[in-house]
Amino acid sequence: MMTRTIRTGIAVAALLIAPIAAQAADLRQPSYKAPAYSAPAFSWSGFYVGLNAGYGWGTASGGNSITGEGFNTRATGWLGGATVGYNLQTGSWVWGLEGVIDYSTVKGTSTSNCDGCEVRNSWLGTARGRIGYAFDRYLVYGTGGAAYGDLKLTIPGGGSRSVTENKLGWTLGAGVEYAFMGAWSVKAEYLYVDLGNFTCPAATCSDAGTYKLPLNIARLGVNYRF
Repeated sequence: MMTRTIRTGIAVAALLIAPIAAQAADLRQPSYKAPAYSAPAFSWSGFYVGLNAGYGWGTASGGNSITGEGFNTRATGWLGGATVGYNLQTGSWVWGLEGVIDYSTVKGTSTSNCDGCEVRNSWLGTARGRIGYAFDRYLVYGTGGAAYGDLKLTIPGGGSRSVTENKLGWTLGAGVEYAFMGAWSVKAEYLYVDLGNFTCPAATCSDAGTYKLPLNIARLGVNYRF
């Protein structure tokens, strides 16, 4: 009798538990998702080296301020060379130093007064600071600093007299740079360069005079960052 009662109790318990177990099986199991991947923010900080090439133009002018003899002529030519620099990014601001040395073919030749007189720049270097604002991989910047290069005046006839001076001046400009493929970037910039006046002595120019060749430079460059 007791055995039958126990069996009956077990059967009733099984009938009561079965629906509860079925409902538990239907309950949604908790799901775990891996955190979403977030790419690290791009940074302009670091050293870089590069190459640049561009076009320069300006007005070669000068002469004797007393006699009024002289010339004023357009000068044009190409420039190209190497770049080295360093950037430090703080927030969206980018602070940098950049040095450039270029070979130059810029020259101007007079066809009026002092016919055939030529003013030439054969090399140009700049050491500049850069202050920019970054929009992720785009950088807009202003730049300025020192410029150093040569100015040569050649006077035709009588052995083609000439005088050359290496001059220290200044430069200001602006540009935009875009980074791609990790460490590479390309840039476009404009610079105004003024190397000041240089003097042609009386022994060379007959009448001593002062001359100048301020330049506008538009150039492109490609850099590799470390």
